[in-house]
Amino acid sequence: MCSNYEPIAKDRIHLLDLFEPTFEYKDHIYPNYEAPLLFSKKEQMEWRLARFGLVAPWVEDLKKVRNTYNARTETVATKPSFRNAWKRNQFCLIPADVIFEPKYINDKPEWWGIYRKDEMPFTIAGIYEYAELNGEAIRSMSMLTINSDHHPFMKQFHAPNDEKRSIIVIPPDLRDDWLHCKHEEASEFFLDIPADEFTAQPKNKLKYTD
Repeated sequence: MCSNYEPIAKDRIHLLDLFEPTFEYKDHIYPNYEAPLLFSKKEQMEWRLARFGLVAPWVEDLKKVRNTYNARTETVATKPSFRNAWKRNQFCLIPADVIFEPKYINDKPEWWGIYRKDEMPFTIAGIYEYAELNGEAIRSMSMLTINSDHHPFMKQFHAPNDEKRSIIVIPPDLRDDWLHCKHEEASEFFLDIPADEFTAQPKNKLKYTD
């Protein structure tokens, strides 16, 4: 799972060969914060702000929206919160510099930052949704996750007895394909994080940390 992360900094967006978005956003994202995402419109990538934590179209009260910032690939097609976005192929990319996960040391959790060894930004597979609540339009998103119990790098995070989960990193050559794929094809993109390309440090030692 990933409940907080640092989105790509504006002065690093050029590293994705993309233009800079016109809106502002926080440098550390938690559930319910607005964050930048990329989706496809008329065959082109576009930036949008979206709430971290997907809001389904049938939601009547935001206070009742809980734990929708991650969507399990095993159940995303059937869970009420996610199935509309999934069925409508509403796939997005969530650009990040660092994600944070708890690592248990001496039975105590510590937040660690996970980032690329080459310090390049990366794009996370997500789904997005539109909803209207009390006359207000809400765009929201969720990160897709896969099991990582046996992943050589990601299995070190989360509580010892909990299932290990990981985000899905979409590599540069597959970004456009992911944005345009159908849900029947989506599993082809459920790739493990390349263990040899990522590293981690305690949050208080991380150069990116705010």
